[in-house]
Amino acid sequence: MTDLNQRNFALDPQDNARLASLCGPFDEHLRQIELRLGVEIDHRGHVFQVIGEELAARATEKVLRALYTVTEKEALTGAKINLYLAESGIDAITAEAAEDAQEVTIKVKRGVIKGRGPNQARYLHAITTHDISFGVGPAGTGKTYLAVASAVEALEANRVQRLLLVRPAVEAGEKLGFLPGDLSQKVDPYLRPLYDALYEMLGFEKVAKLIERNVIEIAPLAYMRGRTLNDSYVILDEAQNTTVEQMKMFLTRIGFGSVAVITGDVSQIDLPRHVRSGLRHAVEVLRGVDGISFTFFTSRDVVRHPLVAKIVRAYEAFEDAAEGRDSGNGNSDKSGRAN
Repeated sequence: MTDLNQRNFALDPQDNARLASLCGPFDEHLRQIELRLGVEIDHRGHVFQVIGEELAARATEKVLRALYTVTEKEALTGAKINLYLAESGIDAITAEAAEDAQEVTIKVKRGVIKGRGPNQARYLHAITTHDISFGVGPAGTGKTYLAVASAVEALEANRVQRLLLVRPAVEAGEKLGFLPGDLSQKVDPYLRPLYDALYEMLGFEKVAKLIERNVIEIAPLAYMRGRTLNDSYVILDEAQNTTVEQMKMFLTRIGFGSVAVITGDVSQIDLPRHVRSGLRHAVEVLRGVDGISFTFFTSRDVVRHPLVAKIVRAYEAFEDAAEGRDSGNGNSDKSGRAN
């Protein structure tokens, strides 16, 4: 598996107006580059840090330097960045990082599951060879599904004694107010994607029995505090909506004989604007820790219905065009979030 690489560099000469043009409103241009190249970008002023697989990180530095040069003569928009990425041949460069993927197959009662494409194959290999694995990337790339499949296989092979599926109970832009019912009924709507994956692999009746016996436990993240999880397979889904404190709390719950997989999409953070995502912070803090792996997915790894990719591209084109019109009128998008 390709090692995680960190590249630190400064963009000179330092010019706040040019930096603002490069980064975009609320760093939206940087998020656009992250999604395309599968990396993590942080910066303080003109000093940048890129974290990702070596080839992707190197390509990202090249892209940022080139775009910063462009800002000397013109303002950047999302549409211009998208056009530059398409014309630069950057996809071919980053594709080289996926050529060494080792295929791993997962056998469950419903059939055999394996990665679709080299990045998913690399993700599965990372899960099987590391105690803690991170899968970071956009929706539809199979992060949660493959993690649940790996967990089900480990449970059925008696390599672990129980399976815990955890999500932060954060509303995705909606105010649901008071929810009636007991704890299970209150949190089930947030955990539905995990249930769906389990039902597909084990069947409804078996999942219900395992939950009744507490072999499978599905819980909100807040209920992990104070616990030590031994001989368990733990999946934290939607990790982009954890705070820094919650992520640290979760990672320190891992006990002997346990495996943890953390998945999330940093382009869909539903936390308040002033709260830093625990997933983003963990990528930066844990990048050099032995036993922890990071797999970065991009929009090219989406494996849902073919129409999903077309829908995503249509929305991106519309938003890029709208941003270009707003820039021409002297306005800027203040959303700061991808939905």
